[in-house]
Amino acid sequence: MNTDELKDLSKAGPEVVTDEKGLLYMKRFRDLFDPLKVDLAPIEALAALRYAGKAMHLLQERWGAKHDLSEGRLGVLFRLFRCGDLPLGELADDLAMTPRNITGLVDHLERDGLVERVPDADDRRSVRARLTAAGRERIDGIWKEGFDHQHELVKGMTETDLAQLRHLCLLLVENARKELGK
Repeated sequence: MNTDELKDLSKAGPEVVTDEKGLLYMKRFRDLFDPLKVDLAPIEALAALRYAGKAMHLLQERWGAKHDLSEGRLGVLFRLFRCGDLPLGELADDLAMTPRNITGLVDHLERDGLVERVPDADDRRSVRARLTAAGRERIDGIWKEGFDHQHELVKGMTETDLAQLRHLCLLLVENARKELGK
């Protein structure tokens, strides 16, 4: 996705307004469902989470595009930068991606000279991904900027807000895992 496409998408999405309690909500969404006279709290919360996830994805894509990298490639580079060599399966698990997706990302990063595949000394069936010197130099130049961007996104939230946000998101993940296991 190019930068112009990402700019256009930044204008898309719901109109967000403040209710009588000073809390944000999506006006059109509430207007559409309010006549049903059902408890909208779970539906509105999950819809807001989906929109937030999409917005975070778009921001990552835009930031990645600035560095000629996709969100997925950035994720691989950051993980290898912080953790060192990793088996491809572990990389997939860490980044919540499929092994096939990781294989494609590593293929591209390898072609770009940023990552190399190396045999796993402990498991001859396994292959590990490793940053090359060029990959380390590339990610070393941008990782701090990535942290700064994340701090900018949560501006105005307290440490308690952030802990609660983390907790609630992971609670949803746990509930979704239970539902998926049925």
